[in-house]
Amino acid sequence: MSNRPFIVGNWKMNGNRAMLAEARAIDRGAARCPGVRVGIAPPFTLVNTMADAVQAALIGAQDCHAEASGAFTGDISAAMLADAGAQFVIVGHSERRALHGENDAAVKAKAEAALAAGLEVIVCVGETEAERDAGKAEKVVCKQLDGSLPQGEGVAARVTVAYEPVWAIGTGRVPSVEDVGAMHRAIRARLSAIYGEDGAGVQILYGGSVNAKNAEELLGADEVGGALVGGASLTADSFLAIVLAAAGPGAE
Repeated sequence: MSNRPFIVGNWKMNGNRAMLAEARAIDRGAARCPGVRVGIAPPFTLVNTMADAVQAALIGAQDCHAEASGAFTGDISAAMLADAGAQFVIVGHSERRALHGENDAAVKAKAEAALAAGLEVIVCVGETEAERDAGKAEKVVCKQLDGSLPQGEGVAARVTVAYEPVWAIGTGRVPSVEDVGAMHRAIRARLSAIYGEDGAGVQILYGGSVNAKNAEELLGADEVGGALVGGASLTADSFLAIVLAAAGPGAE
């Protein structure tokens, strides 16, 4: 995995062909910031078209099925995503866990399928507000890592972890930089326990109401290697401001 900051836009259930103009503008900005890896995860309907429309940005998907094919109406396999031009897939997002009942085992199976299809994988973990208030945040996240991360030789090089406190997603609430750093350090320690020396190379993204105003501070927290961005990734102006924050002084 690259040591460059990784800034990923998760468009969720937003976007149509007219928004390809935003993707192209993001792509032009990404080309001007070679020190940052930039990714966009549009809805399934735009993966193929967007993959053809951009050059500097990576295009990914927001989910995949654990099976390569079969009688799974409405689902899309990792192999299909790779065929459509996707380069990575997000699995285990808190909205999938909460709204679709996906447990750690299901997330791990999807991650393994993505890797088998030649894709990079972003595995999401994060605690609820109740779990944080009960002092269980690190315990919950480490348990999710244990159950959700794929394992095997060379796997760590194609895995990214995204820490997204559930209570901060789309709410405008953001944990303190100290809290973000503490959780990312705990995640790093767990990655080292799971992957050994390879765990040091796994990037850890922060996700949860990241925007142009708070990006620089959040990206400066301990062990934060990038960001998983929701609403602020839907327009080139707001998303590229975060990319520029990751690029550091002197970027334009």
